[in-house]
Amino acid sequence: MYFLDVQGTLISDIDKSPIRGSIEFVDALNKKNIPYMIITNNTKKSSNDFYLYLKSIGFNFNFSSYLDPLMLLESHVSKDAVAAYGGDEFLKNLINMGFVFDYKNPKTVLISIKENFTNEEFAQMIDFLLSGASLVGMHETSIYAKNSKRYPGVGAILKMLEFATSTAYSVVGKPSKAFYEEGLKMLQLQNPTAKFSDITIISDDVKGDLGGAKEMGMKTIFVTSGKYKSEEEIIPFLKPELRPDFIYADMQEILESR
Repeated sequence: MYFLDVQGTLISDIDKSPIRGSIEFVDALNKKNIPYMIITNNTKKSSNDFYLYLKSIGFNFNFSSYLDPLMLLESHVSKDAVAAYGGDEFLKNLINMGFVFDYKNPKTVLISIKENFTNEEFAQMIDFLLSGASLVGMHETSIYAKNSKRYPGVGAILKMLEFATSTAYSVVGKPSKAFYEEGLKMLQLQNPTAKFSDITIISDDVKGDLGGAKEMGMKTIFVTSGKYKSEEEIIPFLKPELRPDFIYADMQEILESR
């Protein structure tokens, strides 16, 4: 059974096209009737729109096998008095979901990803947190890759704000326990006996996805088709217990190894 990451694993960070072997890997799981979940930290498009995009570029799976942080957000964050930070599409999603923004006296500082955070935004976040607002990340990605550049991910920003304000944070998407437990719950609709030790998770984010998954008992596969150009950039610096079980270049290489 599998949890499959999307950005950098199934689709390219550069142009959002399918990565070599990714469509074929999902097709092989369908053919063999192997349970899986497509788990993504998408926050830019609505859940249904991103699902339909993946379908439009050739991925054949049902919405019941799809999970992103927006699908859990309402059960984790109150909709009123939110200071939200992220790209325009993310902010529009929140408005469409009924969240009310407050940049004077917010209850929650909610952070998603964008490449051009400003020092003024960070200063505002710090003031809100020191005034008692809670800190929530849509996910905990280590690196955000876009246009052949790499930026600090939401996880890196959360760590910075935690250090600056001594405010603990929670995470809606990967690698939070709640997100993975929801993924398991949905996977159990395909196989009622599924448990974390039965699952292999495949991702390009060895810190933001795989470390947390490994701690929950999942097997881990790291692919270097996304955030990292090679395993040498990151693996030697990880604690031995958090290093992935297997490393491949991309989904095609995984297919050829099976």
